[in-house]
Amino acid sequence: MGKQLHNATSSAGGLPPPAKRIRRTKTICSCNSPRPPFLSAHSAFSWFDEDIWTEIAKFLDGKSLIMLAATSRWFRRAIMDDGIWKFVCLRDLQVPSPPRVAFKWSKLYTSAFDGSHSYKFRQQEKHIDWMRIGAFYFDSSVALLTERLTFPGELKKEENMEKMLRSHGCCFLDNIKPGIWIADLQLVRCPVCDLNTCDGTMQTLDARHIELFLCEGYQSGSWDYDLVGCHDLKKRADGATGSIIDVKHLESSSTSVFDYKSWIGKHNDWQPKAMIAFHAVAVNTNLQENEGLHVKYQAMRAGPEGEVVSIRISQQLL
Repeated sequence: MGKQLHNATSSAGGLPPPAKRIRRTKTICSCNSPRPPFLSAHSAFSWFDEDIWTEIAKFLDGKSLIMLAATSRWFRRAIMDDGIWKFVCLRDLQVPSPPRVAFKWSKLYTSAFDGSHSYKFRQQEKHIDWMRIGAFYFDSSVALLTERLTFPGELKKEENMEKMLRSHGCCFLDNIKPGIWIADLQLVRCPVCDLNTCDGTMQTLDARHIELFLCEGYQSGSWDYDLVGCHDLKKRADGATGSIIDVKHLESSSTSVFDYKSWIGKHNDWQPKAMIAFHAVAVNTNLQENEGLHVKYQAMRAGPEGEVVSIRISQQLL
């Protein structure tokens, strides 16, 4: 009966017989684009090619380098390579490479650019403000410290420090630690010196060797500033000026701080100005009416007989 009904339905032009179910031989997959030749398994390129990232890192600043190093262990190992930090440090400070350093360049970079200055470690209560001037380089071990911006041509004839300070307003300082030095301009409250007549502020040209803040002797407080010399300028001073110069380059173009008319500003400009050269640094702040200046030169040594690692030239109104 069922067979007859099926035949009758087919012959009468009724519904077609049910279609067979299609069997899938594999699951549905997402569409894959063709792999380009340069990304093939046999290609020499790799996203983790250390040489490539070394070159990329040379175009980044310190903050970007730290952020990149934090992304993975591989990047940390690649980015924290000391050669990268040496390149970036010398690039940002714009100084030549020293023969050797006692600390990793990543630590030197941090010490130079983390906002630290000498009054932050000591005498914070006396500190008012500061500005970074830049970096310069000591080739020799002798510095000229001066409060004037005119070239002192007769200095070689002077031997007595007191006479030099009195007649030229400058002095020599021996046993300077060669290498990179960083210079800041500090504004501090008086009295920092031994004058009791001043209740205002004092300007200080503050220079230090790049390794100073990392040294144990400095961190422990066992290294301190000693007075090199001081004197009073008992007449009106047009400006509070200080210069630190590598004597080896005293007469070269790399000590262009003596071209002071190009950078000290007009006489009614009271903003501090600074000039950095390869082997010298200078500051000047134009002054209003005054009765003179008390000038003080200080130096910090790495121990009693050690090299000079920091220099200060301070001016206080009389």
